[in-house]
Amino acid sequence: VQLVESGGGLVQAGGSLRLSCAASGSTFTIAVMGWYRQAPGKQRELVATITSGGGSTNYADSVKGRFTISRDNFKHTMYLQMNTLKPEDTAVYYCKATRQVVATSGAIHDYDYWGQGTQVTVSS
Repeated sequence: VQLVESGGGLVQAGGSLRLSCAASGSTFTIAVMGWYRQAPGKQRELVATITSGGGSTNYADSVKGRFTISRDNFKHTMYLQMNTLKPEDTAVYYCKATRQVVATSGAIHDYDYWGQGTQVTVSS
């Protein structure tokens, strides 16, 4: 699985951006996709996740009500709509995909893939 993010940039506080993550390869085995971010000097943190059918989403408390995660399985693309951006949202945003493969034994193995990241900078 290969992941390519786009849509980052510089925006003023209160503004909006939409990130995209295009997946290619064995996309039919992707179970969960998500957005993570890493600010300078900080650990990478979860922003939001979404299941393969899009039926279940999960958000970090810091972005609830402002960010919306979605995916278009036909286009193999995941999105993150970010509204009411704050300076503390400044970070490199990474796309992650988790493939689930069922072994002949019945065991389920998870494989994680990451994109290269896209910079989001929010000025005050």
